[in-house]
Amino acid sequence: MRVRSRVRACVTALLLFGLRACFSQDIKLEEDDEDVLFKTPEGDVRVQVSGRALVPGVRAQDWISSARVLLDGDKHVGFIRDDGSFTVSDVPSGSYVLEISSPTYRFQPVRVDITSTGKMRARVVNYIKTSEVIRLPYPLQMRCVGLHSYFIPRETWGWSDFLMNPMVLMMVLPLLIILLLPKVFNPSDPEMRREMEQSMNMLNSSQELPDVSELMTKFFSPPKSHRKAGGGGGARGPRGGAPSPRGGASRRKMKD
Repeated sequence: MRVRSRVRACVTALLLFGLRACFSQDIKLEEDDEDVLFKTPEGDVRVQVSGRALVPGVRAQDWISSARVLLDGDKHVGFIRDDGSFTVSDVPSGSYVLEISSPTYRFQPVRVDITSTGKMRARVVNYIKTSEVIRLPYPLQMRCVGLHSYFIPRETWGWSDFLMNPMVLMMVLPLLIILLLPKVFNPSDPEMRREMEQSMNMLNSSQELPDVSELMTKFFSPPKSHRKAGGGGGARGPRGGAPSPRGGASRRKMKD
């Protein structure tokens, strides 16, 4: 009987010690991070992400009705209170991008990393260098960076558009060249004139390039064979076709 009582006392002591350790662990976990809500039976920690959204110079009541807090797209959605604070509950461990969706105001997204023990870290979102860490204070402070621009302003007419027009450039540049060339080059200089004459002679000395007028006349004029054939037939027509009046009169006299 004494052995049984001792065994029961030991078992009860062990159970009490285990319960005390569990409660102390839960209390310590809650003290480490106030945002930890509970643990699932599998051991996963569920936390709540909190912060505040601010629009300088505008009351929160004027814009929070159409705004939402989105965590990891639309998997976790939160709402903004009248004082600008927000809370997204039941968030498991992982890395998420938190952003505020508002049709009027624009906010920079923030990445929130949650460890398996429930500790959280906020940092700047960097899609190019994902390993770069620029930490932000927590709870989150989301400030407006500007307004959304849904419309592109219409382009206005300016003098630069007129001057950079290709047609205007084609008209203005030759005029400038004509006006500026006499001032740049002195035609009365004998050396300059000699160089210009040499360049002109080099261009005109090539006999392989025929004149354009000669090419056009050769192209549109008929061949020489057609000319000769047409000229011979026209000369024979009046000579051989029409009989001479003298020959006809002599033949009539002989018949008589």
